[in-house]
Amino acid sequence: MSPPTLRWTTRDLEALPDDEWVRREIIDGELFVTRAPHYKHQQTIRKILRLLDTWSEATGLGEVILTPGVIYTDTDNVIPDLVWVSRDRLALLLDDAGHLTGSPELVIEILSEGSTNEQRDRSAKLKLYSQQGVCEYWIVNWQLKQVEVYRREDAKLTLIVTLFEPDELTSPLLPNFCCRVAQFFV
Repeated sequence: MSPPTLRWTTRDLEALPDDEWVRREIIDGELFVTRAPHYKHQQTIRKILRLLDTWSEATGLGEVILTPGVIYTDTDNVIPDLVWVSRDRLALLLDDAGHLTGSPELVIEILSEGSTNEQRDRSAKLKLYSQQGVCEYWIVNWQLKQVEVYRREDAKLTLIVTLFEPDELTSPLLPNFCCRVAQFFV
């Protein structure tokens, strides 16, 4: 008989010492730990944040949030790089501690270096976001300068398109939002 598998919970995370240079996430009870990302990773986040924030301010339709805590369950607790959530939905999702307790409409992950990090974003997080009802998921690769766009189809997130620098990115979630992918990486 094999020993039971350790399943991490939100309470376990809270018991760990704070470390601003380490990000800890739990997906299906499995602990994922990453260190501070590469400068280019952070620069890409900043550029996407600026573009989405400008559009959100102009339309008043929602907010883009940098590295929010999203607590789905006691064993599914993640920190996406960016999310966009409509104003109406945001009011329903925020708990007293300022965490989201359900899915924003759009989640954006910028790939971190390393196969473990890439596998987490492309597999574990894709599955989690799909199960939890995220409408759209962008996986941004700053090294290859591309964006994979997943959209909800038949109750799951499906890869719709991979966009490259000269391509324009639009979304049915974001009316009249349009930018060249290259703007994420300049």
